[in-house]
Amino acid sequence: MKIKSILVSQPTPAVPEKSPFYEISAKYGAKITFRPFIRVQGVSLKEFRSQRTEILDYTAVIFTSRSTVDHFFRICEEARITVPETMKYLCNTEAVALYLQKYIVYRKRKISFANGSFANFMELILKHRDEKLLLTLSEPHKPELPMTMEKLKLNFHKVILSRTVSNDVSDVKPSDYDLMVFYSPSEIAALISAFGTENLPMIGTFGDGTTRAAIEAGLTVQVMAPTPEALSMTKAVDLFVAKINAGETVVPVQVNTPRQSDEFIKAQEAKPVKKSRVKKADGAASKSTGKTVRSVAARSVVKEVKKSM
Repeated sequence: MKIKSILVSQPTPAVPEKSPFYEISAKYGAKITFRPFIRVQGVSLKEFRSQRTEILDYTAVIFTSRSTVDHFFRICEEARITVPETMKYLCNTEAVALYLQKYIVYRKRKISFANGSFANFMELILKHRDEKLLLTLSEPHKPELPMTMEKLKLNFHKVILSRTVSNDVSDVKPSDYDLMVFYSPSEIAALISAFGTENLPMIGTFGDGTTRAAIEAGLTVQVMAPTPEALSMTKAVDLFVAKINAGETVVPVQVNTPRQSDEFIKAQEAKPVKKSRVKKADGAASKSTGKTVRSVAARSVVKEVKKSM
């Protein structure tokens, strides 16, 4: 068996020849079809207000995607909200942070970003735990981030700025493809809603959440990314197609590792407990009081000595 046709659940690239998937097509002679299974729609101003969120009550905004950036500033414009210069922005990747330049002057704002991993993003958020945090989300979303923030008792509020809805994919015939590649749990849900779980081609997934969603739904995942050998989906597909075309047997993907959120919580619990700032402050105050008492006592002794002379 050889991989001759691949469906990728992503929009068609503006310049297909520059897409890494184009290189796979040229290398193996496989036909690549781009067909998004989902689309993102922003919530209306009325829906936003029904969530009782006052943007100006918060000192830092958390962004997990460029779409939430778009809809955050759209809502601000529609509601005639002027975001203060002091607002901080915490982003899960550098790409999202740089995307903020579309709406703000990058150098004049306090923008921080993580490297894309869950643990690194949570460490970034914890560094700003004294801020009033506004977590912007799309519905549905991965529950790990808000759940972890709740367990760590952070001062935050979550707001839904957009929703993911399924596209009409009734014209798609899964039997026409040897491999179908998906990038989010919402895409897996759209696939199952449209075609069920039977008689599907081989499945490729990007990300732990997408892979879990596919396996828990009863699908067999043949290729996934990122892995140590393939950080990108295109690299994973490249390696997979090479093995299949060479007649090698590929073992289905298994997800046996604990969720990233659980690992992070355990790591936080394992850290030694630090003395609170209150105790430090109390200690400093008591030391200062002690010095003052000793100083007053010393001056009294000096006065008594002078009188006796």
